[in-house]
Amino acid sequence: MSKPNTKITLIETASRLFRLRGYEGISLNDILKEINIPKGSLYHYFPNGKEELAVEAIHHTKDIVLAWIEESFEQIGDPVNAVQDHIRQLAALLRDETEPVGFPIGTIAAEKHSTNEPIRSACQAAFEEWRELYSAKFFEAGYSEKLAKDYGVFILAAIEGGILLTLTTKSEESLLIIADQIPFILAKREN
Repeated sequence: MSKPNTKITLIETASRLFRLRGYEGISLNDILKEINIPKGSLYHYFPNGKEELAVEAIHHTKDIVLAWIEESFEQIGDPVNAVQDHIRQLAALLRDETEPVGFPIGTIAAEKHSTNEPIRSACQAAFEEWRELYSAKFFEAGYSEKLAKDYGVFILAAIEGGILLTLTTKSEESLLIIADQIPFILAKREN
């Protein structure tokens, strides 16, 4: 059996904990305690400490979400139906109390957007890649470039807001309402 890579374990653990409790809700000691490694190991891989680890954790989370969206979209050709299904899958994931999800990066983005440029920039990059993936689905289906981009922004904002409402109300109803409204909002039309 191979030994787990300490750097990857640090990134994965930080990613999960930041998603659940945000940047300010997690200390380096929380992360170290979770995986039972000495502080020196963390600083070996991340000499700049928590900020550097957080940026890597955001990139890791971005890649997880990208892969999940891509897999979801590969199963359904029609972009409107694909987005609806994607949002319903997210609602089910948030409903599953055995695997707490939290925000992908929303908490960190809200906390650090005005006080930490490297973290803000990493969050921006993640949001942009997710938006581009949503936009590409519509563009590939024949929507104009402008409309596809607009829909990408709308989908990202609706999902992020839906996650916030779902977590706050402890009910996936908001995401399900968003999913139900998608066909009416994302109609194919001329610009």
